[in-house]
Amino acid sequence: MAKQLWARLLVDFPAETIMFAAEQVVKQQKFLPNVHDVVEACQSAAHQLLGMPDAHSAYIEACRAPSPKKEYQWTHPAVYYAGRSSDWFFLANTIEAKAFPVFERNYAMLMERVAAGESIEIELPKALPDHIEKPIERKNLQKKMKQLLKDSGL
Repeated sequence: MAKQLWARLLVDFPAETIMFAAEQVVKQQKFLPNVHDVVEACQSAAHQLLGMPDAHSAYIEACRAPSPKKEYQWTHPAVYYAGRSSDWFFLANTIEAKAFPVFERNYAMLMERVAAGESIEIELPKALPDHIEKPIERKNLQKKMKQLLKDSGL
């Protein structure tokens, strides 16, 4: 029954995440871990394996990122989206005791989505074209029209 309980609670995690988490927990504790310790470690390991910072580090990064926010080199796109969902103005002008729980909730939801396999990317603005055409000055407009009519044979 114990094996079935462990299997049911760990079924959502990939095998490599479970192995990584189990190694980490065994190294940190004197005794073998219980299922709760392993599940917590799996949640933490999944984010570490995906390159996501912990919630507080992500909060600090979001608060310190310069504007424009989209162009900043984020450690992970989820940090940007959690900051945007929490409202940049709110994060910048509210004490950590009130702002961090809001950010942490938004970040946790994004972490779950990433851990489930969803890809999150920051959409970049479109680049300017290589050549920008300037309008023809009024005095040259008539010359240009005459040249076009002449070239077309009309």
